[in-house]
Amino acid sequence: MQWAEICIHTTQEAVEIVSNILHEAGSGGVVIEDPKDLVNLWNTPYGEIYDLNPDDYPETGVDVKGYFPADEELDKTIESIKRMIGQLSDRNIDFGSKTIEVRNVDEEDWATSWKQYYKPISVTDNITIAPIWENYERKHKDEIVIELDPGMAFGTGTHQTTTLCIKALAKFIKPDDHVIDVGTGSGILSIAAAKLGAGRVLAYDVDPVAVSSAKENIKLNHLQSNITVENNNLLDHIDETADLIIGNLLAPIVIQLANDVPRVLKKNGLFISSGIIKSQQKLVEEALLKSGLAVEEVMQQDDWIAVIARNVEE
Repeated sequence: MQWAEICIHTTQEAVEIVSNILHEAGSGGVVIEDPKDLVNLWNTPYGEIYDLNPDDYPETGVDVKGYFPADEELDKTIESIKRMIGQLSDRNIDFGSKTIEVRNVDEEDWATSWKQYYKPISVTDNITIAPIWENYERKHKDEIVIELDPGMAFGTGTHQTTTLCIKALAKFIKPDDHVIDVGTGSGILSIAAAKLGAGRVLAYDVDPVAVSSAKENIKLNHLQSNITVENNNLLDHIDETADLIIGNLLAPIVIQLANDVPRVLKKNGLFISSGIIKSQQKLVEEALLKSGLAVEEVMQQDDWIAVIARNVEE
């Protein structure tokens, strides 16, 4: 079967939004090619290091690729994507050039061959993310393994912001904490929270594709009784309280969300936020402080940060 690869050139900051546009347009999968990945040594739990081919990556910016059937509907799909991309300029985010390229590919080129490059990744000494097709064996009995089907949507869970959030959860979560995951995507952070000892996890996303993806990944990890996934925009209409709220979003959305967090977060509860470029740290911290949250710690990986804030409102 012939497929069309639609490649959008953008920035690190805009990757999630552009990826979501491709998913909404019906992409059969999304590939993100970020040259910053080339500087990382990708360690597998087996002690191996695997290299990425620089020729597959842009010199600057990020390429986000979606895959669509090369049929009679393709022209309409391309026009729809161009229209959605064109509407992005009114957001306070750098989207880069937003150039779009289209080429034909065979099914094998994208549907299966990419799996050879996705190996189990050790986030910490005790937490590993593994694709479902790998027969991964724990290094020790206490190791936490998060199984994902990255072919469904929302990446592989190896982005810096995801790693930061998981490390923050491992450091701050307490047994039986009630956790709310805002913008759950693949559900990876909800799964991590549950496996780290959370008593109950509520996962929300405004995108129905994300809700479906999260439910499938939660099922893969046998956590249906621990995690509830619902379609919802941020914390709108949420009237119960949580010990910990986590949101791997974007800085403008974190700033928007900050005003509502104290309403839902228990006194002395923690808000873990990421998806934040280092240059936006001051804006995020100011919004958190204004809402009555005290910044407790900032974690950084490359140019990305996670901000951990505590609800100190009386």
